[in-house]
Amino acid sequence: MPTPGSETVSEAKPRVYDVLAKAFIQEGVSTCFALMGDANMNWAARLAQQGCRMVYVRHEHCAVAAAMAYARKTKEVGVATVTCGPGVTQLITALPAAVRAHLPLVVFAGEAPLKSGWYNQGIDQAPIIKATGADYHIAHLPERMPVVVRDAFLQARRERRPVAIGVPFDLQDRLWEGLESLPTPSQQLLPRVSPSPPHPDDVAKAAQLVAAAERVVVFAGLGAVEAKAGPACRALAAKLGGLLTTTLPARGLFHDDLYCLGIAGSFTPEVGLEYLAQADLVIAVGGSLAYHAGGGGQLWPKAKTLHIDVDPVAMNQGQVVARHHLRADARLGVEALTASLPARTKSWRTEAMAARIRESKPDSHVFEIEPGLLDPRDAVEALEHALPADWEMVNSSGHCSWFFAQMPSRPQERFLTIREFGAIGNGISFAMGVAAARPDRPVVLFDGDGSLMMHIQELETIKRHGMNILIILMNDGAYGSEVHKLRSEALPEAGSVFGRPDFAAIARGFGLAGKTFKSLDGLPQALKEFTEKGGAAVWDFHVSDKVVSPTIRRAHPPGKHAKA
Repeated sequence: MPTPGSETVSEAKPRVYDVLAKAFIQEGVSTCFALMGDANMNWAARLAQQGCRMVYVRHEHCAVAAAMAYARKTKEVGVATVTCGPGVTQLITALPAAVRAHLPLVVFAGEAPLKSGWYNQGIDQAPIIKATGADYHIAHLPERMPVVVRDAFLQARRERRPVAIGVPFDLQDRLWEGLESLPTPSQQLLPRVSPSPPHPDDVAKAAQLVAAAERVVVFAGLGAVEAKAGPACRALAAKLGGLLTTTLPARGLFHDDLYCLGIAGSFTPEVGLEYLAQADLVIAVGGSLAYHAGGGGQLWPKAKTLHIDVDPVAMNQGQVVARHHLRADARLGVEALTASLPARTKSWRTEAMAARIRESKPDSHVFEIEPGLLDPRDAVEALEHALPADWEMVNSSGHCSWFFAQMPSRPQERFLTIREFGAIGNGISFAMGVAAARPDRPVVLFDGDGSLMMHIQELETIKRHGMNILIILMNDGAYGSEVHKLRSEALPEAGSVFGRPDFAAIARGFGLAGKTFKSLDGLPQALKEFTEKGGAAVWDFHVSDKVVSPTIRRAHPPGKHAKA
């Protein structure tokens, strides 16, 4: 029998989940996106007690997706937690997107108890997680678990990808028998490396290539953003009398430059397509040259490509993307190249070109708009002029995202786009992640009706956590991309059309404000009222399903199959 008082002594000792929570706090974790279950709730409760802000979502996918946006905004490791079995399997759409976007995440995932011969939520979790491109650390020895946590954070930071930690929940409940001290945190073990300058011979070769070109476009990606190479790219383009453009995630990096064409790739505006087709050299800085960013040269068929990157590539996604390379930090590489070039006497730039770039509409195609509905291009133009400059913008995915991307005055640091896996339904989670990272600013989510419906339950999360999020929907009553593709191929569209639910009423049912827009007349007053009251709201813009984005028009022209 236990001696008197022994129960009190045992209960005073920490549990394994106490030490695991401390290991996360030591890694600098201040925010965690969570959905609790048997296999993670004790750890999550202790993490909250130790000062971590917990954002409790309504779906496991949303926990990881919100952590993705949080990581992008804060430049820190995003943290999420789910229970075992079905909690883990719900992550399989979000994780590939995080892998492809190179976002560092750590997911605390419970595992089924080891003591049980059978457990109804038990499943071999490691292969499922690894199939997404993320890594999985099995933590089955309690005394070593703090090191496993540290190593997961170290890997996530160094490799910039998600890492999940699997901890059986019966082991989490054991009394701690390990060392009192925690291992050295990952931040103190990371190499402190300086940006890599280019080799002089490589600079000389690149300068010779550039000197022979007459119509140069400097094309910047997120690597240029992270290296703070924006000013260097502007200076290079100015010295060459060339133009500027960006990838979709880096959109807005040159938002106030007169010679910025906007986005290069699937979302290129009309004037950008025209000038890119004339280019004879594209200098790609800090980007992957993916297919959807024009990496195959489809937008600049006359141009050679020079890739400046810490890891320049010749091929990507099965295509030859660059035959000329300068290995270097984006900023240092561009600065060295600029310094090596003589001044030019002839410029591609003209005042007329700047005027065309500034005054041209992103898409001038004429559509017949039905009465009582809006042209999404007009709605975005009105929002571009009306929304305050310092608010945070989040663009979701789907057909409507092309229109929302055409907001040229918005700087990159205020406009988040993550769509490397091409999945809709992430917008509301990304908005919550940005709201957690930037609680001092209103967040505007641009989304489609089909996308929001996938995780509309998170309206309750937004309300419960008091997030200041304005959700702006382009509601065409359909899955926009699918309905336009089906129409182009003369196929039945019924499976892609579902009408227009009353999103304003749905929002009010969750305790948020809601408003329906069938004209733009009330937009200024509605924005004034939202700014004064704060909180969260859903604005449902009823738009015509006759307006087809240029991306769909180019890829799916009418009668495409008939011509094949």
